[in-house]
Amino acid sequence: MKLLQWFKEHRVFFDGGMGSLLQERGLKPGELPETWNLLHPEALVEIHKNYLQAGANILTTNTFGLNGLKFPAGGEWDLAALVTAAVENAAKARKEYERECREGGRKAQPSFIALDLGPTGKLLKPLGDLEFSRAVELYGEVIREGEQVGADVILIETMSDSLEVKAAVLAAKENCSLPVFATMAFDEKGKLLTGGNVESIVALLEGLRVDALGLNCGLGPVQMRPIAEKLLEVSSIPVIVNPNAGLPRSEGGKTVYDIDSDQFAREMAEIAEMGVWMMGGCCGTTPEHIKKLVQACEDYPVVWPEKKHRTVISSYAQAVVIGDNPVLIGERINPTGKAKFKQALRDHNLEYILQEGLTQQDNGAHVLDVNVGLPEIDEPAMMEEVVKELQAVLDLPLQIDTSNIQAMERALRCYNGKALVNSVNGKAEVMEAVFPLVAKYGGVVVGLCLDEEGIPETAEGRLRVAEKIYKTAERYGIGQEDILIDGLCMTVSSDSKGALTTLETLRRVRDELGGKTILGVSNISFGLPQREIINGAFFTMALHDGLSAAIINPNNEAMMRAYYSFRALSNLDLQCRDYIEIYGSNPVQGLGNTLKKGGQDTGLSGGGDVSGGSLSGTGKRSNAGLSGKEKKEMKLGEAIARGLKEGAAGAVSKLLLTEDALTIINREMIPALDKVGKGFEQGTVFLPQLLMSAEAAKGAFDVIKEQMQRSGQVQEVKGRIILATVKGDIHDIGKNIVKVLLENYGYQVLDLGKDVPPELVVETAVKEEIKLVGLSALMTTTVPSMEETIKQLRAKAPRVKVMVGGAVLTQEYADTIGADCYCRDAMASVNYAESVF
Repeated sequence: MKLLQWFKEHRVFFDGGMGSLLQERGLKPGELPETWNLLHPEALVEIHKNYLQAGANILTTNTFGLNGLKFPAGGEWDLAALVTAAVENAAKARKEYERECREGGRKAQPSFIALDLGPTGKLLKPLGDLEFSRAVELYGEVIREGEQVGADVILIETMSDSLEVKAAVLAAKENCSLPVFATMAFDEKGKLLTGGNVESIVALLEGLRVDALGLNCGLGPVQMRPIAEKLLEVSSIPVIVNPNAGLPRSEGGKTVYDIDSDQFAREMAEIAEMGVWMMGGCCGTTPEHIKKLVQACEDYPVVWPEKKHRTVISSYAQAVVIGDNPVLIGERINPTGKAKFKQALRDHNLEYILQEGLTQQDNGAHVLDVNVGLPEIDEPAMMEEVVKELQAVLDLPLQIDTSNIQAMERALRCYNGKALVNSVNGKAEVMEAVFPLVAKYGGVVVGLCLDEEGIPETAEGRLRVAEKIYKTAERYGIGQEDILIDGLCMTVSSDSKGALTTLETLRRVRDELGGKTILGVSNISFGLPQREIINGAFFTMALHDGLSAAIINPNNEAMMRAYYSFRALSNLDLQCRDYIEIYGSNPVQGLGNTLKKGGQDTGLSGGGDVSGGSLSGTGKRSNAGLSGKEKKEMKLGEAIARGLKEGAAGAVSKLLLTEDALTIINREMIPALDKVGKGFEQGTVFLPQLLMSAEAAKGAFDVIKEQMQRSGQVQEVKGRIILATVKGDIHDIGKNIVKVLLENYGYQVLDLGKDVPPELVVETAVKEEIKLVGLSALMTTTVPSMEETIKQLRAKAPRVKVMVGGAVLTQEYADTIGADCYCRDAMASVNYAESVF
């Protein structure tokens, strides 16, 4: 029986935890759970069968940490053999369960084997050192073997990075024909480690066409309920909820959880009432938890989710909904008519391009158009590089603007989110080239109203092209909600009726076709003097006639005045708050003012914050209109806060001509890092921005170090700290993030790496006379190693302070294993180090 056919009419129950059950059967601290697939297959078969007897339909294989990084080729363990054994153990359990049901006269529940894929343990570039293509390869190796030996579905789980989950999904789509489920590890605020939220993840995963999505691990059912509710609100595909058995703590060297099976079932029943019908457990749950869950929820009806028909694009951090509230797309990252930009492309001056993006974000853009097409450069390579660099320093969604299909695919493949794609038209060859890419990678597509016969002169003709684009897109599984029709804006200087035709097209696409629209607004004034006068007036007319998204220059005051005025007059700006925030201090000038922060929600972002983690705080204009010749030279602190490495290095070099190195560090650099760190703690700055700021600071520090060496100055080391990922755990993302920040704050870090035995930590701490040790663990099976390390430190180095962190830890858990400090995030580690030293 095929899973996708069965689950449309039946409730689906996943199994529960694996690591804690293996520990009960003798898995030692630091021992790799996946090796039990070969060493103790009988234990895995027993666990799987117990879950089937409890009522589970989905068995997850013991492959959560199986990848080529943890089990490299030529190592002690063969990756393919471990995958094969994992699937065969589940298959054997299913076979024994079905036989026992037949012999006992009972009906066996249909069951399916899910090939379980967890995080690689590495951050992907540019935040870490793992290439996106390598991540796809790592997952592909496991997936090919898993399908070949009998897996029924791919389960990608416990993901905290949207780019990594994209790599895993693409690996599944490119290496097998199985259904794909993906679940994320959100925190209590509904955020991922790398900053994504529910809306951005749903946009990404639905664009990639997974078969079900949801959340697992990190939280218990109580904490997951509001996140599940939001998932149901925006998702058009089934939602999975697999919580932990509450929150963890340590008792007698073992990890236990605070919710028993009865309470777990009661809490899950409330989630089932909300409409979730794919559910199970994660860390700490047992066959008893799943048995009670099934009993409490099996009679709830299966309600297939309604298609939401939302037009949504996303970045790693936020989703932008294209609907009643017009969306602004910044047009400045485009060489057309821009001599300086063309030269920046020729010179490979990415810093110039990044500053163009940041300025547009500050001035109110919700999306950035990215066009790097010049005949004399390698456009595919440049497009991929610019997309990656832009996403490293800002959190706005991007519009991939190119007619080069290779450049388009390279950009869509590496893009962290669901992009806007510019464009297709009514020509068959263009649609046949672009739509397959959008079907594979996801996206919202701009559809130009022209075809083989050229640009229709009438609105009627343009609507016929729009309908052709809709129908062709549907054949590729692309819905009308993922198309923005461009009615084509022709210069009014050569066609006096051109504006009227475009406006009629906008109205009729909205009213007759029920579609969304987009325009490159400034085309209307080409060849005319004082173009912004025409542009502003036409923009207002277009907005009134239903324009959904406008490609404009957000640095231009006339356009922004038109936009904010229209929103205020159209009941889109509640109590005129945005208008007052921007123009209240100087209603005549507006442009160039230092604007107030913290404005109200404009309703464009699914998460309620248009700019996500932008340092300006709102996505509205904070340095309004400073573009081109008006731009001021960026100061060191701003360059660090923005994550601009070259800008920071250049700024510090100039400061060193007149300032003392230590003064620069203490007056400029540390306050900038503090500002970013505070934003991170408050949830207005996300991990990518935090790390890029740290990298910019590191670049500035390198310049300063060279100067200090030449002058004989010595930078004071605040203290020396050991960092280690504990025995048995190869996930060193958290440790590496903490290391970068500590070093920027003047600490010397002794990084012992991953899978570090307790004895090595203790030996190094004693030998080096260390005052502070930081320990990291991601998995429940490796927390006992953390506890053992702390015990040995207490015995042999009692004066050493220990800070701990990791996805499975809580304050209570840290207290029970004897840690001095639980660090929820990287900045908490810095703050604790400051207090210790």
